[in-house]
Amino acid sequence: MDFDVKYKFSSKARFLEYVKIDTQSDPASKTQPSTVRQKDLAKILVQELLDLGISDAHLDQHGYVYATVPASIERENVPVICFCAHMDTSPDSSGTNVKPIVHTNYQGDDIILPDDPTIIIKMAEHPDLKDQIGNDIITASGTTLLGADNKAGVAAIMDAVKYWTSHPEAEHGIIKILFTPDEEIGRGVEKVDLTKLGAKYGYTIDGESLGSIENETFSADAAILTVEGVSAHPGFGKGKLVSAIKMLSDIISALPKDSLSPETTEGMQGFIHPVSIKGTIEQAEAQFILRDFETEVLKDYAQLIEDTASAVSAHYPASSYSLQIIEQYRNMAEVLQHHPSVTEFAVKAIEESGIKPKLQSIRGGTDGSRLSFMGLPCPNIFAGEHAFHSKQEWVSVQDMQKSTEVIVRLASIWVREA
Repeated sequence: MDFDVKYKFSSKARFLEYVKIDTQSDPASKTQPSTVRQKDLAKILVQELLDLGISDAHLDQHGYVYATVPASIERENVPVICFCAHMDTSPDSSGTNVKPIVHTNYQGDDIILPDDPTIIIKMAEHPDLKDQIGNDIITASGTTLLGADNKAGVAAIMDAVKYWTSHPEAEHGIIKILFTPDEEIGRGVEKVDLTKLGAKYGYTIDGESLGSIENETFSADAAILTVEGVSAHPGFGKGKLVSAIKMLSDIISALPKDSLSPETTEGMQGFIHPVSIKGTIEQAEAQFILRDFETEVLKDYAQLIEDTASAVSAHYPASSYSLQIIEQYRNMAEVLQHHPSVTEFAVKAIEESGIKPKLQSIRGGTDGSRLSFMGLPCPNIFAGEHAFHSKQEWVSVQDMQKSTEVIVRLASIWVREA
C-alpha cells in the first residue's frame, strides 16, 4: 500500500487540544473510571469519531470509548484488529491547566520551560533528542506533566481514523478503536467488554522512541505488608509499647539497597519497590510493587519480603505481621509467542514506513499486558512520547505522524497477509 505522502496530518492539532483536558486518574478512588474528568476527553473523542462518520462511536458507563471503522474491502478472512490507547494521565505529577508549547525546528539546545525555569530538558539527559534535530517538539510549560503518555497515542489513532475515512482506497478490514481510562493506576481494562469489542488481535499505541515495538513487559504483583504493634502511653511504655512504625521501617531498611530496587536496576533486572507507607504505633502498612520479566521470580521477591519481616519481627516481642500478594499483570510475551504474526506484521509496517524497527522489552506494563491474557494478543507500538510522568515530558510531532502512518500500513498488511 502506498501511503499518501501529501496527507495533512491532524495529530498535532488534536494533541494540543487533548492535553489541555485534565484526565488524571486517582488510585485512591473506588469508582470506574476513577475520576469523572476522564469522561470529558472521552466525550470529545466520541463526537470527533461521529463527525468522521464512525456511526457506532460511544462512551459506556465505565469510561471506555468504543468505535468501529468499517472494512474497505470485502474479505471474510481478514481478522478484526483493534488499536488502543489510554486517556488518563499519571497522578505522579499535576495534570491541571496543562499549557503545551511547540518548539519548532529543534536544534539541540536546552529547552527551558517558562513557568518554572528550573525545569530544563537537556539532550545529555534525554538522548533520544539527538534524533529530533529539525523536528518539532512539544512540551508542557514547567508546572505540569504534558500528557503525551498516552494522548500522543490517542491523537495518532484518531488521525488514522481520519486517514481511512478520507482515503477509501486504503485497504483494511474491520478496525476496532478502544480508548481506556485508568491505565496509569493499573485498572485500564478491568471492565472492558471484549465481546462487544469483537477484535481478534490488538495493538496499544503507547510506546516511546521512533520505530519501537514492544512484545515483552514486566510481570507484576502488588504486595501489602501490614505490621501489628502494641499501643501504650509513651510515658509508661517501657516493656509494653511495641511500635509498628519502627518495625515496618526496619523491615524496609533491611531489604536490599544495592540491588532489587528501581534506582539500582536496568535492562532485564527486576525489583521490589515500596511505593507508599502509612501507620500508627498500633498498626502500620507498606505497599510494594514487585516486577520481573520472569513471572516465577515474583514468588522469590514475595518470599524475600516475608523472610525479612520474619527476621525483624523477632526483635519486636508481641508484634505480628501479614503479607498479601495481589496479581497485577503478566508478561505479554507469554501470550505473544503463540501468535508471532501479530508482532511480525507490526515490524513490517514500521519497515514499510521507512523506519528501522526496534523490537524491545518494556520495564513496565501496558493495557496490552492484561488484554493479551484476556484473549486479545496485543503488543505495543511507539507514539513518540518521552519522559513519562514528569514535568520534563515531551513528544515529537513528526514521530506522532509516523505512528499514524504505521497504524494505517499495519491495517493494510493484515489484508495482504490474510
